[in-house]
Amino acid sequence: MDWKLKYEEIVEELGLDRIRDRKAAEVLDGLVEEGNLGELEERIRDRRVIVFGAGPSLKDDIGRVKQQGLVDKCTLIAADGAVKALMEEGIVADINVTDLDGDLRAIIWANGEGCRTVVHAHGDNISKLRDVVPKLRNVLGTTQTEAFGKLHNLGGFTDGDRCVSMALEVGANRIILAGMDFGREIGEYSGEYNYERKIKKLEIGRKIIAELKKEFPGKIKELRRGGI
Repeated sequence: MDWKLKYEEIVEELGLDRIRDRKAAEVLDGLVEEGNLGELEERIRDRRVIVFGAGPSLKDDIGRVKQQGLVDKCTLIAADGAVKALMEEGIVADINVTDLDGDLRAIIWANGEGCRTVVHAHGDNISKLRDVVPKLRNVLGTTQTEAFGKLHNLGGFTDGDRCVSMALEVGANRIILAGMDFGREIGEYSGEYNYERKIKKLEIGRKIIAELKKEFPGKIKELRRGGI
């Protein structure tokens, strides 16, 4: 998928500010200590991955994952606020991909428990980057503009589809989607949002995952459809 083309399409659709996106990326680049993908690859490459979105089905899907004994058999990637739902079930995600819209205490707690945090910069979260990133350790930084410095562009746009794109980029064997609904109901773990804008973003995320399914046939499955 051509991230540059996709980004330009989203800029037009949502009216994003390219200058602020770049400014946010510069701020994050100055806050992260390194940009090595090695640890991320160790946790993902050739492994079965479960990506937890923050949709309304999240808690039910966590229950399914626990019942099927998958917690210790898969790499668990939480999209933003989903890390809190996992925490409430006594599970520490292996990786949390976040633009810091979710529960910040849970994001910081999980990081302290060994969860690798992938922080994404965009024009609306500059103040949170400055406040939260110094409280985290072993942070990997991503941007939706062109990669530079210590930052990566691993594809995707919303936290959920960015998890999927990232996992594919670093060599996941299979990706199982949990708590990813893409409907008009917003899950309780989605964090801060404007409803109408959130719905537009979810639709963008749904389309990106649909494109990734076509690009990587058989690699992306849904938990509720037996995608184990």
